Amino acid sequence: MQASAEADTFFCFVELLSGFRDHFCQQLDNSVVGIRSTITKLSQLLKEHDEELWRHLEVTTKVNPQFYAFRWITLLLTQEFNFADSLHIWDTLLSDPEGPLETLLRICCAMLILIRRRLLAGDFTSNLKLLQNYPPTNISHLLYVANKLRTRSTV
Repeated sequence: MQASAEADTFFCFVELLSGFRDHFCQQLDNSVVGIRSTITKLSQLLKEHDEELWRHLEVTTKVNPQFYAFRWITLLLTQEFNFADSLHIWDTLLSDPEGPLETLLRICCAMLILIRRRLLAGDFTSNLKLLQNYPPTNISHLLYVANKLRTRSTV
């Protein structure tokens, strides 16, 4: 109903952001609900699904996930994608029964896997530049890969 569209939209926005509020509280940065813990979960997810890529990024080239994942997570990918794609991502975050945070982490992991070949060929500088300026991608395919991470141990 058009009459309640604004209220429904606000409800969805509050619902989405409420799951991420602890990322913005400095006192919780090092706790199990803080941003550092969330970034560590992303790193573990990548290691679980693509250990070779994880090792190349974190051990070989020493690209700390905080250098790119902090922005991805705290801004809910709005800086990496255009408005229409961001809405598609947010719709997925809101509709996933596992919750927005787990879904966001799977999407971030899928983003890494989709540019795997370029990352494995890169050094610290080129990888950091690539991750901080994520290349254009097909959002439907990205979300498909992210969804596959839910059910498979490898992609």
